[in-house]
Amino acid sequence: MLPYVYRITKYDPADRDERGTYTGTENSVSDHGPVEAAYLEAVAAFAEDTGVQHLHIREPAVAPGFVHFGLEPTVDGHGLAGLFPSDLAGFHDGAEVPVPTGLELVRAMLRDNGAWCRLEVEGTFAVHVGWDQYIYVGSSEPCEAAVSRVRALGLFPERLHSSPYDIAQDGPGVQRPADLEFWARVSWAVSACWAAILEENHVGNASRWHRLTRDNIDAVRSRLAPRALLTVWPDLSTDVTALLASLPDDEMVEIVWEDQDGRISSTVADGTQIAAMAAQVSAARAAAVLSLAVDERHPLFTAVLPDSDGVVRARWRTEPTPSDHDWAFLKTLQRGQIITGTVTEIASFGVTFVDIGGFTAMINIPQLSWRHINHPSDVVTVGQQITAEILDVDMIRERVPLSLRALQEDPLPGIAQQIGQTVTGPVTRLVPFGAFVRIEDREDGLEGLVHNTELAEPPVDRPEDVVRIGDILTVKIIEVDLEWHRITLSRTQARAANSQEHGHA
Repeated sequence: MLPYVYRITKYDPADRDERGTYTGTENSVSDHGPVEAAYLEAVAAFAEDTGVQHLHIREPAVAPGFVHFGLEPTVDGHGLAGLFPSDLAGFHDGAEVPVPTGLELVRAMLRDNGAWCRLEVEGTFAVHVGWDQYIYVGSSEPCEAAVSRVRALGLFPERLHSSPYDIAQDGPGVQRPADLEFWARVSWAVSACWAAILEENHVGNASRWHRLTRDNIDAVRSRLAPRALLTVWPDLSTDVTALLASLPDDEMVEIVWEDQDGRISSTVADGTQIAAMAAQVSAARAAAVLSLAVDERHPLFTAVLPDSDGVVRARWRTEPTPSDHDWAFLKTLQRGQIITGTVTEIASFGVTFVDIGGFTAMINIPQLSWRHINHPSDVVTVGQQITAEILDVDMIRERVPLSLRALQEDPLPGIAQQIGQTVTGPVTRLVPFGAFVRIEDREDGLEGLVHNTELAEPPVDRPEDVVRIGDILTVKIIEVDLEWHRITLSRTQARAANSQEHGHA
């Protein structure tokens, strides 16, 4: 907050009642003449006293909406014609303009032409244009000469603690940066036919829309305005007739449509405009109707373009989508972290889902135990609280695989110490290439594979030709693969070893 803030007006403070309301005869619109010129000269005087030569545009916005807050009608081009191109390129958050251009922006705001922004030099200077021809100037310097100049111009400078147009955020919010992870997720979502449309808000109350394909994402990125607020949406509906038939009669909505040439546009319409908009959109290739209530809008995810150094300096707030909340939570996780959670579901395909603080992580069957299990319910139950290790944090697909077995002692190194020994156990499973034998005397004991070539002499083509499930076999442990967690057994070598022992005897 700047230490020296002045409200500069054409209204004499003596003409105010006890509540501070102006009761004089000054008009609350711009005179487009001497008083307007005096306002601009006053701003220029403060800029000169502060040593400012350039200003930064912050939170730019255009009509419709709160921008048109006075009594004058808006004009074509929002009063920015000659200052910025017709597509408003250059009128974006963070854009640097010389003081003369800044003064022309102040003129457009005084005239309520349909554009508004804050003009600032962070920590040094600020100009805000407010309701009814008020200007608020903040400075890091006392600017006594400028204050005297304002009085000489016939205007009234009033010292304040702060400008009512200082930026105010309702809580910290979530600002997802449009970083490499964001764009990787966009690419993945587009490839998966999950996302198709990108909305670019480079100024408040105005959007540019882009259709995304796997081949054009980089090209679209290169054309985005700096510090833009980005919103990713699913595809538009091609059933335009049904969509228009469902339009509400008594509430404002945002209508987005794609014409036959592929151009995507949007507009906000209320009940009085619905019929006209329906006629305009009826020939569209595709369309969507979006609620204006944040909790009823359903974008896939949102982000703010950072500056070239990766820092997000734009103050737009992203819409609170589930994906944004998940992304913010995932940023707090890391591989190898130990985390607790509650089992919420055991899916029919065997995956266990775990709530780890509002986000659903997953455990695949092999990560439940080092030992063979038939179903996750052999190890966990719904509602059970568990402690697990995070195997990975996939920011692109927003997946967090967990492992229970990572916190358990691996029994396989102990088996590796028994290579060359013979053990006895039951056949548990038959597969085309061999038989599995449990070699530990416990229900969930480790199993090893006896390949068909090691089941009998001569080798067999099918294990069921020589053994059945439940048969007790004596086998030799011939290999333990610690990386792949595999035990290789041999029945023929166990028999040979037994024969040699009996022969020596």
